[in-house]
Amino acid sequence: MTDAAMVVVTNSDHPKCRADCEEGVEKMKRDIKVGIKSDDEFFAEAREIARKLDTGWRPELPVERLYFEDLSTLLKYLTPKRFELLNILHAMGHVSINALAKKLHRQYRNVFDDVKILERLGLVEKDEKNLYFVPWDEIDAIFRLAA
Repeated sequence: MTDAAMVVVTNSDHPKCRADCEEGVEKMKRDIKVGIKSDDEFFAEAREIARKLDTGWRPELPVERLYFEDLSTLLKYLTPKRFELLNILHAMGHVSINALAKKLHRQYRNVFDDVKILERLGLVEKDEKNLYFVPWDEIDAIFRLAA
């Protein structure tokens, strides 16, 4: 997966980030932005965020992003079947790959492979009981059109 680039910036000191550990605090809504950026754009953004952090700036909420270097790479990893899987898994909650495969009416091995790819990308997570889930309430895709 060397042709995909990823950056995740979080602020774990923010009270909403600790919401699931504190009684009476609503669980934080998690969103991720997926987009296309060149290496230069990716590192320029990372430098800008680091510069802001050095001056004491902290994001109000965690900023989580997944970047690919071009559209063909994005579409290679985020296929229509994987989007369907994300949608169904989000609706089902925490489930095993076997239960997910049955719900999707797909072969276990194909669902397993897709879940593992999505997990490596950070779009699917595993809980303490080894069940898979989609932690995102929303996935925003950002595509810049050529000038």
